[in-house]
Amino acid sequence: MTHPVKGIDHCFALVDDLDAAAAQYAALGFTLSPRGTHSAAKGTANYTIMFPEDYFELLGVLEPTELNAARRAMLATKGQGLHAIACRIDSAEQAAEALSELGIATQGLGSFSRPVPLPDGSEGIAAFSTVSFTPDDLPLGMVFMCQHKTRDTVWVPELLTHANTACGLDAILAISETPESDAARFARLWAKGSVSPEDGLTTVTTGPNSAPLILATADRMAARYPDLDLSATAKGGFTVLRVKVQSLDSAKDCLLASQVTFRETATGLAVAPEFSAGVLLEFVPA
Repeated sequence: MTHPVKGIDHCFALVDDLDAAAAQYAALGFTLSPRGTHSAAKGTANYTIMFPEDYFELLGVLEPTELNAARRAMLATKGQGLHAIACRIDSAEQAAEALSELGIATQGLGSFSRPVPLPDGSEGIAAFSTVSFTPDDLPLGMVFMCQHKTRDTVWVPELLTHANTACGLDAILAISETPESDAARFARLWAKGSVSPEDGLTTVTTGPNSAPLILATADRMAARYPDLDLSATAKGGFTVLRVKVQSLDSAKDCLLASQVTFRETATGLAVAPEFSAGVLLEFVPA
């Protein structure tokens, strides 16, 4: 059976205060979707930051419910930040079946939909099917698979242009005590997954035209991002989101205009987690 997972579709930050987080990301120069409210039973809502091939999501709890108890516990024990990666698949049901035949367990197969406020004031419906990898298969964070059934109401053209010129996910970085062994465990989750260690960073390729996952020890990550508080990121989750921009100068202008503190790195501009809802955000040239 062919491995069904093609790459990274999107990732999400679970945040303490959804609208405050959205305001932070707007200040960084991103165009955000209108707030999408989920069902009353879920008690959650989100904003998306869309790019041509992938996207980033802010997810927050509006009202405590039984269905969001796990999300609330995660915020209480691990803090806000980059907690989850969603993978590209064609069919959630077929992916679960194929992965089972490959000896990779999954859980939580299901479908859902939610209303989507569109930029022109109208409303559409976004429909998805998802299935998750089991915690036993994950060294850290959450990784699940997402089948989009209504792409036109998610990838809305008006949402793809950003003042900071962001155009895609470049990489997701995480702290690991054992980067190489954890990378090998992650790599099997993607059809084209492979591991490449270099200069203290262990890169997991996730597929063509897909952001890699990069693992490093806490000391190596701190050396890469000096003077930034890594402890303010999600514990046991993912640490850094690297975003591609067409113009690093435009990104810098947005940060300066909003008086956001940033640091120049070897590859771009890094924003401290306190300015981006628990995510260390780095802008790098596309």
